[in-house]
Amino acid sequence: MGHAPWIAYRVSKEPSPGTGSFPKPVAEFLEPEHGHGPMKILIVEDEPKTGEYLRQGLSEAGFVVDLARDGLDGLHLATTSDYDLLVLDVMLPRMDGWAVLQALRASGRAMPVLFLTARDQVEDRVRGLELGADDYLVKPFAFAELLARVRTLLRRGRSKEAEVLTAADLEVDLLRRRVKRSGTRIELTAKEFALLELLLRRQGEVLPRSLIASQVWDMNFDSDTNVIEVAVRRLRAKVDEPFEPKLIRTVRGMGYVLEAPGHP
Repeated sequence: MGHAPWIAYRVSKEPSPGTGSFPKPVAEFLEPEHGHGPMKILIVEDEPKTGEYLRQGLSEAGFVVDLARDGLDGLHLATTSDYDLLVLDVMLPRMDGWAVLQALRASGRAMPVLFLTARDQVEDRVRGLELGADDYLVKPFAFAELLARVRTLLRRGRSKEAEVLTAADLEVDLLRRRVKRSGTRIELTAKEFALLELLLRRQGEVLPRSLIASQVWDMNFDSDTNVIEVAVRRLRAKVDEPFEPKLIRTVRGMGYVLEAPGHP
């Protein structure tokens, strides 16, 4: 069987001999996805036949695929290389899938994660999703369904990329509502987050207090109130004071601007 990028697998319902309940792949032509280069997928699966089956199937579907056999190796690859998707088993040697996912999200990696496991309890699925997994598929499965879910997560992942705003070493993940500076997680209130998002979206632009008041507080600006000054001061204390370079500055008589050094 060749490795053309438009080949994928449909899986028969019958178990494959010698592989327990894991299905047998049957070649089927599918339309290739256009407009994107090969996307990288990391599979973390300790069962050799399952891992190789997934690696081969996803490779023949046009993806660049790496395979790790235990949790520690998987976490190392996931945090030191750039992958578009992680397919993660739960029951892994050295470090289970739950711990891998927790460490991955704690490191700031927001790649989509698909749990692929024999654990079919509702509590397990809920736990995986609450830890930050994006989807959950229980073995045995049809490869066509896996492939459809993979492609859906990758399309969703591409749209998420535009929802991470940055300035210097400041990163704001709008979907997960997470803020990091120099890799350090920063906790903000809802209003502080909204203020920071506004400043980042209009990066390099001096925003008058009246605009900030209407956009963040949904109110008309009252020159007698210092609510904006207080909010900016608190935001600076969290995202600027402990770090270099300073990003938020006051333009006297005009308003506030967030700007990274060297920003055009």
